[in-house]
Amino acid sequence: MCCFLFVFTISVVGQKKKIKIEAIKLTDHIYKLKGQGGNIGIFIGEDGVFMIDDQFASLTPKILSAIKELTDKSVKYLINTHWHGDHTGGNENMYKEGAIIVAHKNVRKRMSVEQVVRGKTKKASPKEALPVISFSEDMIFHINNDDVLVSHIHNAHTDGDVLVYFINNNVLHVGDSYFQGRFPYIDLDSGGSIDGYIEGIKKMIMLINKDTKVIPGHGDISNKAELKTYLAMLKAIRSNIQKEIDKGKRLEEVKVNQKLTEDYKSFNGWITEEKIRVSIYKSLKNSNK
Repeated sequence: MCCFLFVFTISVVGQKKKIKIEAIKLTDHIYKLKGQGGNIGIFIGEDGVFMIDDQFASLTPKILSAIKELTDKSVKYLINTHWHGDHTGGNENMYKEGAIIVAHKNVRKRMSVEQVVRGKTKKASPKEALPVISFSEDMIFHINNDDVLVSHIHNAHTDGDVLVYFINNNVLHVGDSYFQGRFPYIDLDSGGSIDGYIEGIKKMIMLINKDTKVIPGHGDISNKAELKTYLAMLKAIRSNIQKEIDKGKRLEEVKVNQKLTEDYKSFNGWITEEKIRVSIYKSLKNSNK
């Protein structure tokens, strides 16, 4: 089915450029919303709107306006794929709109206290922004004539990542456990690891088929073939760096060794080759302690 693109142009106070909220139709009932921050998933049906992630607080009014262009139903459930602010920043606003916020127990735990992200301290979130329902492993929502699996991935991007699989619609939202076309951000301070990330990608591949539409945390709509390529990249770089560790190489030596990632230059982005070498090295060293 051809995708229909709805573009809503918005302005954010204090910013010179305009941010666009793009609604991309994946099935008759599921959309991806792209704006500033992690990709949002929207599932619309007779029971209401089932939402995945909510970007930043300042964008909530415009995101709600975009949803109203698609349906007159209100948001019933909001799933957080992990705790980072570009995926949970609108939680308090959505709570006030009546949404029931659901996430893995580690998301609520991390949002409840101060956290360190890339060397900076983030204050605890207000009570209204915290998940109302939390869980340990898996849960299923029976909503809008679909069975929606929400499944925990252990220590991948963080320690609270989940996959959201719309079984009947054959759409999978994976949060930041997959950065389409780019090296991943593995948040070591939040329990992330290269081994967990690899296992997460394996789980995605196991769940889906060649026709499944995959919504990554960042990037374009993906598929099983791209996930297999991504898995091969991660496994190859992990292997290269583990060999260096086995030789007794120090972090600074691995950091500057471009040969370890030279076959995967196309994945450079916010996380560069150097950053992914450092991240994987630290992850592997931590796992060996």
